[in-house]
Amino acid sequence: MGYSNLFDLRDKAAVVTGGAGLIGKEIARALCDFGAKVYIADKDEKAASSLLGDSRIKFIRFDITSEDSVKKGLKKIKQDNGRIDILVNSAYPKTRDWPAKLEKIRFDSWKKNVNDHLGGYFLCCRAASEWMKKQPGGGAIVNLASIYGMYAPDFSIYKGTVMTMPAAYAAIKGGIIAFTRYVASYYGRYNIRANCISPGGVYDNQPRVFVKRYIEKTALGRMASAQDVVGAVLYLVSDASKYVTGQNLVVDGGWR
Repeated sequence: MGYSNLFDLRDKAAVVTGGAGLIGKEIARALCDFGAKVYIADKDEKAASSLLGDSRIKFIRFDITSEDSVKKGLKKIKQDNGRIDILVNSAYPKTRDWPAKLEKIRFDSWKKNVNDHLGGYFLCCRAASEWMKKQPGGGAIVNLASIYGMYAPDFSIYKGTVMTMPAAYAAIKGGIIAFTRYVASYYGRYNIRANCISPGGVYDNQPRVFVKRYIEKTALGRMASAQDVVGAVLYLVSDASKYVTGQNLVVDGGWR
């Protein structure tokens, strides 16, 4: 048996929610590089424009917070391609008051963030799985979680900045990890694999004092780049992990 084609994604159709975002763009680019036909499922076509020169990458207007949008969007992709082989959920909906500290979070804001983000992943996983279970070969789902869905935040790294770790983020990402295991168990009989990735902090022009404190607590001595998440995604959607499901792959540079 040869192993040179383990990561070959030719003839696969991949949907990347939030594919116009910081991490989503790199995931879409990588899936395309390995042969997949990629659908960037996002609300921001302008942000995705740098990727749309490749004929194997298409944009589809998609709102994970709307059940109607999710159903219609995935149906359109299925009609266009005939299959949905891969779903990567990297969308990151949030309210304007997202950075609020715990004591100042309004309950309606908490509910909306949990509903839109965790609820959106629920809608996408269920709708995609229902398509995948009807096709030969099943499919692969990867959900973007976070180390803060596993561990308590270290608030000392935010001292002296306007930053904090939003409380809803911890609840959402912990919920994504648990729900991914549920999906893996529920749809496993249809050869649908569901896994998640928990990245550590990704550099995005944060304040220098925060970056300095963060990297001092990280074994590899730096924050992640968006590209650092790509290899884990490729592994989990390809035949390299065809007997892996219900797992949470931590990509944190040794933070924990």
